[in-house]
Amino acid sequence: MQNALQALDLEKFLPYRLSVLAQLVSESLHDLYAGPFGLTVTQWRVMAALGRFAPLTASEVGQRIVMDKVAVSRAVSGLMKRGLVERAADPSDRRRASLRLSGKGLTMHDRIVPIALKYQADLYEALAPAERETLNGLCDRLFAHAKLLRKTA
Repeated sequence: MQNALQALDLEKFLPYRLSVLAQLVSESLHDLYAGPFGLTVTQWRVMAALGRFAPLTASEVGQRIVMDKVAVSRAVSGLMKRGLVERAADPSDRRRASLRLSGKGLTMHDRIVPIALKYQADLYEALAPAERETLNGLCDRLFAHAKLLRKTA
C-alpha cells in the first residue's frame, strides 16, 4: 500500500504536465510542416536555430534546442543531404565547423516560419492577452530556474 504523502498525482505533477504539453504542441505543429516540407521535428528545430542564430556549430545547435548530439548530428546530416544546411570549416580551428542554412534552406525556413507563427497565435487564443504575458514571464522564470537546478544537481 502506498504512503499517501509519497503518492505522485501525475496529472498535476509539473514536470509531467510540461513534458506532455510540449510533446502535444510539438506534434501538432509538426503535423503542419511535415507533409509539405518533409522535415522531422528535430530537423525543423535545427533549421529554426540556424535561421535565428547562424553560424553555429552542431554542439551549439544542440545547446540551443536542448537536444543530444546524436539527434542533432542525424538531423544535420539529413538536412545537408537535402542541400538545406551548409557546413564550413572555421579558418582559425580546422576541427571546428560552423553550420548555416543554404539558400534553399533559407527559402524553406521562410515558408515555415509563418506557419509556426500562425500555430502560436492559434494556441494563444486560449489565453487572454494579460494571461499570455503572465505565461511568458512564468516560462522565462521556470526555464532559468530549471537551468540552475540542473547545474547544481
